[in-house]
Amino acid sequence: MLKPCLAALLVAALPLSALADGDDGRLGLAGLLSGKNKEDLPPIILSAGMPLADAPWVLQSGTYYEFEIQGDGSQELALVGPEFFRAIWIDEIVVEGLEIRPLGLDSVEFDEAGEMEIGFVAIKPGRYYLKVPGSTGETQRLEITIK
Repeated sequence: MLKPCLAALLVAALPLSALADGDDGRLGLAGLLSGKNKEDLPPIILSAGMPLADAPWVLQSGTYYEFEIQGDGSQELALVGPEFFRAIWIDEIVVEGLEIRPLGLDSVEFDEAGEMEIGFVAIKPGRYYLKVPGSTGETQRLEITIK
């Protein structure tokens, strides 16, 4: 008699344990990758002598972000930011419909005009940057803060 009562009590308590894990259910079944947790960032423009972005990015750890990098082909340009790329988890990079799921990234380079989209989850709080390598101007550097 005791075993069936304990089994029934355990089965009844299981749904309550799901509530106790701090998950309020607002993200949906996909968790961090849920559409409710996604934000679009302004694009980064790679063009000779032009600013990369209009303003610094302030990101929230645990939020999924997507942004585009657009190269106009005016010059062969790269974008580096190894510390930033190590502070995020990259879900995918999309280039002309081709989805790439990398384990890590150090830099990207545009030899000609093109566009790529990067989807990622911000992970490690801190201050980071993306910049055109070899450049010294502030407009060739995007400051990024993950809170």
